Amino acid sequence: MSTIETQLKVYLEKRKENQTFRTLYTNSNLIDFSSNDYLGLANSAWVKQEIHFDLEANFRYARSGATGSRLLSGNSELYEELEKQLADFHHAESALLFNSGYNANLGLIATVARKNDLILFDELAHASILQALKISEATNQKFTHNDLIHLQELLETNQNKYNQIFIITESLFSMDGDFAPLKDLALLSDKFNANLIIDEAHATGIYGKNGAGKCIELGIEKLCFARVYTFGKAIGAHGAVVVGSELLKNYLINFSKPFIYSTALSLYDLLHIKHSYLFIQQFNFASNNLHNNIKYFKENISVHQNIPKIIGEGPIFAYIIEHSEICRAKAKQLQSKGLDIKPIVYPTVAKGKERLRIIIHSFNTKEQIDRLIHSIL
Repeated sequence: MSTIETQLKVYLEKRKENQTFRTLYTNSNLIDFSSNDYLGLANSAWVKQEIHFDLEANFRYARSGATGSRLLSGNSELYEELEKQLADFHHAESALLFNSGYNANLGLIATVARKNDLILFDELAHASILQALKISEATNQKFTHNDLIHLQELLETNQNKYNQIFIITESLFSMDGDFAPLKDLALLSDKFNANLIIDEAHATGIYGKNGAGKCIELGIEKLCFARVYTFGKAIGAHGAVVVGSELLKNYLINFSKPFIYSTALSLYDLLHIKHSYLFIQQFNFASNNLHNNIKYFKENISVHQNIPKIIGEGPIFAYIIEHSEICRAKAKQLQSKGLDIKPIVYPTVAKGKERLRIIIHSFNTKEQIDRLIHSIL
């Protein structure tokens, strides 16, 4: 074994010793309480049909593959039409597509925040945001989760010390399932002339008018410097979009390396995004089912006094267990009962914050939710 392989083995063995070793596996007919496919659009027959009809009707789609980055050969009329559709839908002047939410956060944050700037970020921000902070030359400081007092103290301490100040958070947090106080954050950013960036990944498609997001639901979109909408959750597709001003879009096209040096999305990806968005604008039954199921779960879980506290406002809930081994064992127990529920352990979450992550979907039946609740007991 080579020196580098020996070193890699040591790191992996440490993961196994700490019970943080990750593996890939496929699901086998378990009831889905795990995926981010909140509305079931990843398997929507309607979306698949509309993509097929679109392909049949439009001979302008000369190729199915991307062929290169958008600055070379990967751009298309469909790309530009879709960006206009997304900008209009999310109440923005302009929109720029990225290949994933992770890439969008990297490409946005690490590019706009430069040396002599300051980034203030929620301590529970997504890993993509944290990675962007490492790449950016800007100074960064975290504020206590959803703590407006702490954030204001940081703003007061740092005002006039930096060229630009950015405030970054998520609208709906991916692990604790709670909402950021977006209205107050928008007012604070406006008061201190800071630039507010909101990651709407888990709110896209399920909150706001026709799923346009929490920022639009609360009417603060004009107070945001940029917003990120991700398609790998409720939209059931792949990719993400950064919305903001036309100036921001042109800046990212010129300076954002994750955009410049990535191969464009495929034709099928673009059509999936297009028709999933048309679905959520035309039909509300999936969203209604989701919110009814969230309400049903919360009401029925609350009546059982012997169930430990489950946090979250929906569709994401967390059953805190606080020990990796016990958390994994509980997940296996639930999986043996036919329920697809995953353990979330360190280093994805902090030590002592291990949990089972429970996701409620539009397509879960009341019987399945009852089965989940009784299996947790």
